[in-house]
Amino acid sequence: MLQMGKWRYGIILDAGSSGTRVYTYRWLNPARARTEASPDELHQLPKLKTKKKWTHKIHPGISTFGETPEAVGPNHLQELLDHALDIVPPSEVEHTPIFLLATAGMRLLPETQRAAVLNEICAYAREHTKFQLPDCNLHIQVISGETEGLYGWVAANYLLGGFDSPSDHDHGKGHHTYGFLDMGGASAQIAFAPNATEAAKHADDLQLLRMRTLDGKSLEYKVFVTTWLGFGVNQARKRYVEALLEASPGTPELPDPCLPEGVEVTTDGKPFQQESKEPHLVGTGHFTECLSKTFPLLDKDAPCPDPPCLLHGVHVPAIDFDVNHFVGVSEYWHTTHEIFEMGHKDKAYDFKTYQQRVNDFCSKPWDQIVHGINQKQWGKKVDETTAMEVCFKASWLINVLHDGIGIPRTGLEQTKAGHNGTKEVLDKTKEKGFRDPFQAVNKIEDTEVSWTLGKMVMYASSQIDSGNKSLAVGFGSNRPGIPPDFQYAGGKFSSLPGDLEEDLDWHDALFTDSSRRLPGFFMFVLIVLLVSYFLCGRDRRRAISRKFFFRKRRPGAKSGLGLGLGGKLFHRGVSSPAYERVLESGAVDEFELNDSAELDNPYHSDSSSDVSNKVGRTSGWATPRNSNFELGSSHFDSVAAQAHSVGINPLGRGGLMARLDSRDRLVGPVPRSRSRNASPTRARSPMMSPLKEQVD
Repeated sequence: MLQMGKWRYGIILDAGSSGTRVYTYRWLNPARARTEASPDELHQLPKLKTKKKWTHKIHPGISTFGETPEAVGPNHLQELLDHALDIVPPSEVEHTPIFLLATAGMRLLPETQRAAVLNEICAYAREHTKFQLPDCNLHIQVISGETEGLYGWVAANYLLGGFDSPSDHDHGKGHHTYGFLDMGGASAQIAFAPNATEAAKHADDLQLLRMRTLDGKSLEYKVFVTTWLGFGVNQARKRYVEALLEASPGTPELPDPCLPEGVEVTTDGKPFQQESKEPHLVGTGHFTECLSKTFPLLDKDAPCPDPPCLLHGVHVPAIDFDVNHFVGVSEYWHTTHEIFEMGHKDKAYDFKTYQQRVNDFCSKPWDQIVHGINQKQWGKKVDETTAMEVCFKASWLINVLHDGIGIPRTGLEQTKAGHNGTKEVLDKTKEKGFRDPFQAVNKIEDTEVSWTLGKMVMYASSQIDSGNKSLAVGFGSNRPGIPPDFQYAGGKFSSLPGDLEEDLDWHDALFTDSSRRLPGFFMFVLIVLLVSYFLCGRDRRRAISRKFFFRKRRPGAKSGLGLGLGGKLFHRGVSSPAYERVLESGAVDEFELNDSAELDNPYHSDSSSDVSNKVGRTSGWATPRNSNFELGSSHFDSVAAQAHSVGINPLGRGGLMARLDSRDRLVGPVPRSRSRNASPTRARSPMMSPLKEQVD
């Protein structure tokens, strides 16, 4: 039978508008994880791991294959599959699920083209790999912005510890999760769990999200998530330029305060050619004016059919910033850290310091900025395109955060001249964790905060056996049970070869609905009886032995007591008194124990054939060991021969042979003598009664 390994793997392809990135994740086999987990860890989600080299991105996006879907496999997908196959062990490939989840770019394709591309991807993956792909509709699909935001919320809280250690993230009012903000090129998302009052007031607007901890119990949260189409940085810039053109129709030169002074570009951001007669933008480098001109793009005045609303008339429950602390990824990170926070990877967002740095940068003449780029003043990743775009992006981000969503402007309080706000917030972050109203992040504990991680966390938790006591893992409308629109995390629990049987301990076998339950019960009863027998004292054990195992012989039989049940199974020619007198008549006070370390692991041996040593060290018998003593064969052979005659292997009865062996060893010659009081302390079994000297 094929045995599962220690690890489970999962593959996710993030098919965005500009390219596709493959992520590989790994987590401990759930059955093994249960046996190794501490009591606290049993109440936690599976622990997923990934590495930077397990991620690979290629360009362009799969949406470019809308008219040639047959080419998406060999020209795009194969390179990503090869990368995943280099990471997942060959023996685990057929047990490893693969998902391709497409976002913005594929949403724009016509329905027929979108379906053709997705069908071709699924067919190609099934034909050219053995990855687990049971349901094309579930594993290969275009996801909504809301779903993307929800997965991001799961990823952020998973990495921050809001799920596994709620007491360590108590924000007040019984709240322990973090809000999530994401901004790409086309859209922006927000996801958070409202406080109890708002959750009750807007219950129909929330998503019920369910996961499963290692002990098989459900973990449920009610989350609000929404997306703003057209509010990503690229689409916002497009709307901004359109507004400039509408405000000055027919004007060849359009002053743009969001571009550094001296920059001239076309309306689509390309370098302007002087001979062109098309309208173009001329940078003026006035960042304060840039903030004013980008504010109307928030569309705060749009009708709000379902109050309250934030941007563009989109309903959002009121945010309690006393308990809702947000982390922002993607553009929130790049725009705040690529230039202005280089060297402060985990620094909390300080509005005052950030705006000052942006204003200083955007006020520089373009030729001075170019010189700084050539000197790597802002790092190796900053080129002219990045520098040209950052002023608009920074103004848009500030407006969305503070005037749009309402994040408090941390750092605007009165400060002394020369005050280092950045250092203060950085130190504060180390003390408080992510407790500020907003914190831009890229990685947490060296793991990228990506919505793909959230998706895989949900899948991994769905593979934990709940014994049919927990509802399915996934999300849907805020309704009890499984609502009609429920989206499963990737499949129900299924036991794979080697998953559970090898990892069940005696407690699982005895007290769960395991196939081992009945044998486990008898094993438990046998253990209790044995423990009681060894703890009842030597005299009582002797009485029990004579009552149940020995019987008087019939008149005319040979003298002495015959073995009862024991005699039938093992030995008919050895009487009980001779067996008991071995210890009494031997030189009891003249023996030396081996080091106690040898008894610590009675079943460990470099040679599996050393059966006598294993038997002689059976648990419960602290057998003295004399390295120069050789056990005579006549008595032992007699026992073995007679046992063999009835089909019994005496070595399989560890307790009896251990006692026979140990008592026979005591009567042999001892090379050197040491008194009992001078002997080393013996490693005793808790079930072993002290040896007593008997006097006839």
